[in-house]
Amino acid sequence: MSDALNPETPEELVETEEEPIKQRKNGLYPGVSDELAENMKSGWADTELYDLQPVAQAAETAARRAALSARFPGERLVVPAGNLKTRSNDTEYAFRASVEYAYLTGNQTEDGVLVLEPTTGGHKATVYLLPRSNRENGEFWLDGQGELWVGRRHSLTEAEKLYGIPASDVRELADALREAAGPVRVVRGYDAGIEAALADKVTAERDEELRVFLSEARLVKDAFEIGELQKAVDSTVRGFEDVVKVLDKAEATSERYIEGTFFLRARVEGNDIGYGSICAAGPHATTLHWVRNDGDVRSGDLLLLDAGVETHTYYTADVTRTLPINGRFSELQKKIYDAVYEAQEAGIAAVKPGGKFRDFHDASQRVLAEKLVEWGLVEGPVERVVELGLQRRWTLHGTGHMLGMDVHDCAAARRESYADGTLEPGMCLTVEPGLYFQADDLTVPEEYRGIGVRIEDDILVTEDGNRNLSAALPRRSDEVELWMAKLKG
Repeated sequence: MSDALNPETPEELVETEEEPIKQRKNGLYPGVSDELAENMKSGWADTELYDLQPVAQAAETAARRAALSARFPGERLVVPAGNLKTRSNDTEYAFRASVEYAYLTGNQTEDGVLVLEPTTGGHKATVYLLPRSNRENGEFWLDGQGELWVGRRHSLTEAEKLYGIPASDVRELADALREAAGPVRVVRGYDAGIEAALADKVTAERDEELRVFLSEARLVKDAFEIGELQKAVDSTVRGFEDVVKVLDKAEATSERYIEGTFFLRARVEGNDIGYGSICAAGPHATTLHWVRNDGDVRSGDLLLLDAGVETHTYYTADVTRTLPINGRFSELQKKIYDAVYEAQEAGIAAVKPGGKFRDFHDASQRVLAEKLVEWGLVEGPVERVVELGLQRRWTLHGTGHMLGMDVHDCAAARRESYADGTLEPGMCLTVEPGLYFQADDLTVPEEYRGIGVRIEDDILVTEDGNRNLSAALPRRSDEVELWMAKLKG
């Protein structure tokens, strides 16, 4: 990786009237002569893009901003994208804009800020962005975030065409916010500079109301979002197929081969993985969030693969399949798997408009409790087990969550709107029961220990029930075996 010519502090990178390039005090970029500095200013073609079309979700983001405006009339609303975060020394993590910002603008660039300025009868929206790198002062090649180093940015004019929002220079925003009068709310946690500029104008309580509103606004997905979720799931299905085809190579290496295989599909067809892939073979399947993915992959064990592709617009799938690594379930593995499948079937059947969000969890948990009593692992009756939650020793987690631009979407929503709420058409959630018998659990027979099974699908609430977005991946144990045999050839 090339080492930039620039000093560590960005403020020192750009030529100013007080300190032109040739007069740098620290001399951290030797070789930048007057002649080179002058040469770099000219001889560049016009690269302005004149024939741009709005992003696909431009109509939806406009409607979302209108709903936000109606909820907070007369108030200035500030929604930052966030800034780059240092990974190590002078390298940064890949940037992902805040969900709130991307949801309202369709833009994904660092340092962006959406401001809704109150006007008579509503708000005027402006998206504040970094403009093209300045070539007159050397910023584009001397700044480590200049376009020569990290790639071309859209001009402000181009941004206006893409996102359907007037665009201005974000470098002027902090000063403007300091001078602003009237009530203000900001989405916190993404841009310390913007928050500092508003420090004497905002309160935590009022800002939390803004965050909660934007979280609850995402509970019901519009048509664009549903389409993106289906794209994410379709790519995820292909990623699972990729993994099955290379299980022999994974056996020769480790869980990392599975992780890398799925990641390739995510990067080729989408933006990224939606969350750290869980590639848990053998007893690692009993660890709910096993993301180290450094263990052995052995014939005769199960592989719990929990992974999702994230689309270029940030919508992610979240799918789990538990697969026999050699293509065939053992008798005990099949018994446990079929119990989880039966529990998931009961959960999916409970997903319908007008039903309670908790219904699918309760339905799945009851089936699993029945199986545990039937197997003699916990003393019945089933009603007692469920009432006391005794099945939780082996079921561990909730049976699902909302899905969208975050894998655990709408997390800031109020309890009455989400966990204690009612399902509506357009909501998308996971149904993912599991049974996990820890390797050191002395309360179960030895042959159970180290077996973990989870089955997870992405379920859309429809007008008349539900639709399984991930139905293309087999779930029933016999269908899983046939599918794997076909893929392995």
